Amino acid sequence: MSDSPPYRLSDFDYELPPELIAQTPAVSRSASRLLHVAGAKLCDRAFADLPELLAPGDLLVFNDTKVIRSRVYGRKDSGGKVELLLERIVAGDEAWMQLSASHAPKPGASFTLDGGAKATVIEREGRFFRLRIAADVPFAAYLDRHGKVPLPPYIARAPQPEDSERYQTVYARHPGAVAAPTAGLHFDLPMLERLRERDVAYAYVTLHVGAGTFQPVEVEDLAQHRMHSERFDIPAATVAAVAATHALGRSVIAVGTTSLRALESAATPGGLRAGTAETELFVTPGFRFRIVDRLLTNFHLPRSTLLVLVSAFAGYAPIRAAYAHAIRERYRFFSYGDAMLLEQDTAARARGEGPHA
Repeated sequence: MSDSPPYRLSDFDYELPPELIAQTPAVSRSASRLLHVAGAKLCDRAFADLPELLAPGDLLVFNDTKVIRSRVYGRKDSGGKVELLLERIVAGDEAWMQLSASHAPKPGASFTLDGGAKATVIEREGRFFRLRIAADVPFAAYLDRHGKVPLPPYIARAPQPEDSERYQTVYARHPGAVAAPTAGLHFDLPMLERLRERDVAYAYVTLHVGAGTFQPVEVEDLAQHRMHSERFDIPAATVAAVAATHALGRSVIAVGTTSLRALESAATPGGLRAGTAETELFVTPGFRFRIVDRLLTNFHLPRSTLLVLVSAFAGYAPIRAAYAHAIRERYRFFSYGDAMLLEQDTAARARGEGPHA
C-alpha cells in the first residue's frame, strides 16, 4: 500500500483473529497493556507505565460522558421481536433510536416495550426512527429502570452485572452516551492519583457518543462518507487549561478519539472555543491538528472511521505496522481491549495551523 493519499476505505482493512477481540475487561482497569507508537518505533509497555511516559505540566483531556442503559427490547402486536438502541432523547417522551426487527415498522405503527411502555413511530431517517414513548415516567427514567447496558455488537455475550461498572469510566458524570469512551476505561483512582503526583493536569470535555458510532462505512471513497452528528461541550476551564499547557510548551493528550474530535471540532485559528455544539467531523489523512499533541486510544475495527482517524494522527504506515505488531504479540482489541499511546505524525505536525485541507 502507498503512503500517498488519497486513501480509500479498503486501505484501512486488516485481518483480526476473532480470539483477539476482548469479550471481558482486564482483571483490573489499569492491568491492560499499552503499545507506545512513535513513528516507526514501537514499544510494548503496561498501562501502569503511563505516568513514566508523561511529563509534569502535560494535560490529559478526558471525555466525562456517562453511558446510559440505552438498549431496550419489545414486541409488535404480531409477536415479532424488536430491539432498540438509543441515538438521542429529543424530548421527555421522544427519542431517535436504531431499530432492529424482521420488518421495519412504518410511521404510525406502534409496539410494546419491556415494562409495558408503548412506542409509536413518528418518522424515519435511514437507520434511525423517531419514536414517541408512552410510559409512566419520562423516557430517561424508563431507560434507567428497564434498559440494558449497550455492549458493542462484537462482544458476543449478554451484559453481566459487572458491566454496569466496567463499561463506564470512573470519572463519568454527564449521562447521555450509548457507548463508552473506551480509552478512559483503563483509568482507575490509583492511576489518577499517580498522575496527579507527577503534576500531570486534567481537563474535561463532554461528547455523548451516539449509536451511529457502530455504523459501518459503506462507501469506498472516503470523501463520500457522512459522519453521524454528536453533541459536545467544551468548558471554559478546559480552554484555559489547553492554552496554559501550550504556553508552557507541554503536551495536550486526548484520552480517546471522542476527546480528540471534540477538541479539534472546537478549534479556531485563535485557539480552542468554549461552548456546546454539534460535530460531524471526519478526521482523515491530511487533517491539520490544532489542539491535540498526543492521543491515548484503544485498537479500532477494520474499515472504521476511528481507524482512519488514528492513521491521520500517527501516520498511515506507523499505524499499519503497529496493528500488525499488536496482532503478532496477541494484544486484546476493541472496547475491553488494550491501549495505544500515539505520538503525532511529524508530517501532520508540520502542516501547522489552519482549516481542514
